[in-house]
Amino acid sequence: MSVPRTLVATDLDRTMIYSAAALALPGPDEAAPTLICTEVYQGVPLSFSTATAVAALQQVHRSAVLVPVTTRTDAQYRRVRFPGIAPAFAVTSNGGSIVVDGAPDAGWAAAVRRRLAETSAPLAEVVAEVDRRAGDWVLKRRTAEDLFCYLVAEPSTVPDGFVADWDAWCRERGWWVSVQGRKIYAIPLALTKERALAEVAARAGTDRTLAAGDGALDAGFLTMADAAMRPPHGELHQLGWTAAGVSMADVPGVLAGEQIARWFAAEVDAARPAVVGVG
Repeated sequence: MSVPRTLVATDLDRTMIYSAAALALPGPDEAAPTLICTEVYQGVPLSFSTATAVAALQQVHRSAVLVPVTTRTDAQYRRVRFPGIAPAFAVTSNGGSIVVDGAPDAGWAAAVRRRLAETSAPLAEVVAEVDRRAGDWVLKRRTAEDLFCYLVAEPSTVPDGFVADWDAWCRERGWWVSVQGRKIYAIPLALTKERALAEVAARAGTDRTLAAGDGALDAGFLTMADAAMRPPHGELHQLGWTAAGVSMADVPGVLAGEQIARWFAAEVDAARPAVVGVG
């Protein structure tokens, strides 16, 4: 009997890696877990995972197809490095790019742009409208890979009704809005992580998927997985989102990432054939 080949898909920010502000460590400092820096930006440590989480991901990487799945651009993704792990595949730009052995797949990127041109309003139109709506509460305006755009703002300063009104305008034009911490994304409806992940699974020849994520942009690939876990924080938690086959970690913050990584490792190990000794 063949053994299922498992694909393990994980979101990065606030699922597997955490900024110092998002660690949410309980208890006294002397009881804190050992942290490993997983991202450096402009010479400064930016993101962290626990040493236990990294060890679990290393175990997963040895026995399964580990796929980071992120809204980060290719350049932002390249800053993230887990010791001893070099994924053969990654999904970046919310599904706009599939990275294969460290290089973006040009064919996939071209196909995505054709699909978006057929199904959604141009990025320039969306950017012009958000510029018209945004006020001095916006800290930054950004576009990503000429695919989508986002605002950076402190959540407490965003005007009441802005997100709902902006989402309604976007949906009439084949886009939608997702809020992740300080970022307010506007993304084409046809640009999804799950579409890209299905392509990766087909290329890798896997027949079982485990997944983890914390944002609404992750919901699609969490529900397509055979089993999934989300942290008790983030956009999905704020929405009270649940789905069949999706469990929730027990604790928030970086310890949720550790629990998810350990769960991945246990699930992958359980699928391996038992070794029967011959006496």
